[in-house]
Amino acid sequence: MFFSVVIPTYNRLPILEKCLRSLEQQVLRPDSVVAGYEVIVVDDGSTDGTVAWLQATADQLPHVRLFQQEHLGPAAARNFGVEMAQGDTIVFIDSDLVVTPGFLQAHADALLAGARNQGSDRLFTYGAVINTCNFDNPTAEPFKLTDFSAAYFATGNVAIARKWLLQAGLFDTRFQLYGWEDLELGVRLKQLGLKLVKCPAAVGYHWHPPFSLSQIPSLIEKEIQRGRMGVLFYQKHPTWDVRLMIQMTWLHRLLWGVLSLGGKLNERTLAPLLQWLIDHNKPQLALEIARIFLNWYNVQGVYAAYAEQQQH
Repeated sequence: MFFSVVIPTYNRLPILEKCLRSLEQQVLRPDSVVAGYEVIVVDDGSTDGTVAWLQATADQLPHVRLFQQEHLGPAAARNFGVEMAQGDTIVFIDSDLVVTPGFLQAHADALLAGARNQGSDRLFTYGAVINTCNFDNPTAEPFKLTDFSAAYFATGNVAIARKWLLQAGLFDTRFQLYGWEDLELGVRLKQLGLKLVKCPAAVGYHWHPPFSLSQIPSLIEKEIQRGRMGVLFYQKHPTWDVRLMIQMTWLHRLLWGVLSLGGKLNERTLAPLLQWLIDHNKPQLALEIARIFLNWYNVQGVYAAYAEQQQH
């Protein structure tokens, strides 16, 4: 087994450095089935000096192979990475994920155990993702209830045989805005009969800056984009399961409509409360409360995009 860790990146240099240095510190057992690994970084048109830094520190990152593309989005970047990969097994992580030394070995063990238990290699492993604001020491963060994910296939921390990705057709590059390209590929992998095997020992710490009010415009924009991409997802797979995932149901419309008082609880009216929580060192709670109006924007974005699509 040879791992190719595929990482798309766009203007994430400070945390990317921590991500790549953690991958250089992988420990494989003497009896490991992992013959080796490479780290494929696909720079998606960064403008923050990412490429220059990678070229200048190449001797410190011997596993890294750098590839570049215009700013085409993570789906195209991951496809490029898979195409360039030399390994038979692909690991997808994001460029703001810092992993533990036993990360790759844990994925390898879970892949082997899963194949033995199922009598088939139609599977992939999904590691744990712990969200943290601690830039200096991201791996110090404990697992929290809000870190739980019920996603079937998400590219934050997943290992899968390259052949299944090729057979499924890789990522759909029409997903150029934020969201859903990984879960859409997951639907096609499920149609091929692949099973999800949880791998809690493969831990990745997903860093993001502490929540602040200045982030709200970009978070709202992301939710609107996620709504638009959700409609593309539904176009490809018009099922009730997908409607639930993208929040295109009367239940979601009612839920977030009621919770946000029809949009009256929004970024303006909640700003004083959110700032108070931030000032009292509770940025995560502030973000959870902000999700009330962020989800309302998402649902509105879904229905606006769906109405627009119906007119064409």
